[in-house]
Amino acid sequence: MKKKKQKITNAILSGLTLLVVLVFSFPFIWMLLASFKTQSQIMSTGQFFVFEPTGKNYASVFGQYDFLIFIWNSFFVAAGSTVGSLLLGLPAAYAIARYRLQGLGLVILVARIIPGITFLIPWFIIFSKLGLVDSFTSLILSHMLVGLPFIIWIMISFFEGLPTEIEEAGLIDGCTRSQVFRRVVLPISGPGIITSSLLSFIFSWNNFMFSIILAGDRTKTLPVAVYNFMSYSEINWGALMAAACIITLPVLIIALLAQRYIVSGLSAGAVKG
Repeated sequence: MKKKKQKITNAILSGLTLLVVLVFSFPFIWMLLASFKTQSQIMSTGQFFVFEPTGKNYASVFGQYDFLIFIWNSFFVAAGSTVGSLLLGLPAAYAIARYRLQGLGLVILVARIIPGITFLIPWFIIFSKLGLVDSFTSLILSHMLVGLPFIIWIMISFFEGLPTEIEEAGLIDGCTRSQVFRRVVLPISGPGIITSSLLSFIFSWNNFMFSIILAGDRTKTLPVAVYNFMSYSEINWGALMAAACIITLPVLIIALLAQRYIVSGLSAGAVKG
């Protein structure tokens, strides 16, 4: 009797899990299918699954709108902001975790909580005065405004969970505190670093707000370039969905390849020794 109840319970849980997965994956499925449809097929409710696929949307994205430039711009900005945030964030997170700098941690938390749009106008004024609007420098620095506090707060919990005995052994062997950080702490912090780096990269890759104000024709990123498919008269849904798939695919691949590190990194940062 118990086994029968257990089977029923498992079946119900499996069904609910499948339902949740379908609900959350439906927008992505619709986007993927629509990227291979014509405008009329997208608007037709009777051709959701059964239709004659076309590659014209992707040809338009890469041919007419030259999306390779926008992909490079997004990658360069996302990689630059992530590397910059790591260079500043890892030492800051380690110092806060080991020296109990709660005041500094609170300031960083406040900076993380404040909406990014609050900094948008001051950022634009400063970069305008410096002549940095439509430059990769302005985009990287503005994206670091959110990526840096994000990395710091993930790594604070991770560093606090590391055993101090390992660092003390390094100090006894004659290493300085900075050498212990570089040679001992960072090598064993791989999961946390990968997790925070990936999440920071995804934020920058998908960021629209800073890019729409600070980017120009030379530095336009993918989320801003999607506007090319919208006009006052119509929306080119097929090309728009193809562009959305192009934006989503790199992040999806990276997340799938690094999911093991993400899970271990977040779980390690959540448990303090």
